[in-house]
Amino acid sequence: MNINLLKQICVLSLFLGAVLGILTLIPIINQISFWVLMCFAATCIMLFMIKFELLEIKSVQESAVLGAIIGFVSFIGFSLTYIPVTVILAKLFQVYTNYGVAVSLINASFGVTVVLVIFMGILSATVNAFSGFLTYYGIDFYKLLYKKDIENSKFEVKDNDRI
Repeated sequence: MNINLLKQICVLSLFLGAVLGILTLIPIINQISFWVLMCFAATCIMLFMIKFELLEIKSVQESAVLGAIIGFVSFIGFSLTYIPVTVILAKLFQVYTNYGVAVSLINASFGVTVVLVIFMGILSATVNAFSGFLTYYGIDFYKLLYKKDIENSKFEVKDNDRI
């Protein structure tokens, strides 16, 4: 795999994770943004990169591996923004966007927090690997339908000599 492509994927994943970490602080959309992070981060980044012709997925294995990488790195980016801001809001201002999570993060030691982030990152990697797998088949199905439409269409040029 191309190292430059892997760097681009990691940077985009970190950025998506950081944005979703900030969006998760908003009480109305926090559950939606967290589910997007856990389930659809790979799909979003793969489709974005394919749209701008930065990525071409050639096999199912490649899509699953890319999905896992995107899932893990995006969760690390999420944790780097969400955890410090949640702890600061809870300790300094007594503002809790999610009371249970805030209390758990405040009372947990650094080691427990790191282990929690790693295990949740592995869970995100697993789910996003499956998402990447489904994205590959979705793109393949779309290409098959698009190719079939082009082959079945008949183009006729009419002579418009009449005025």
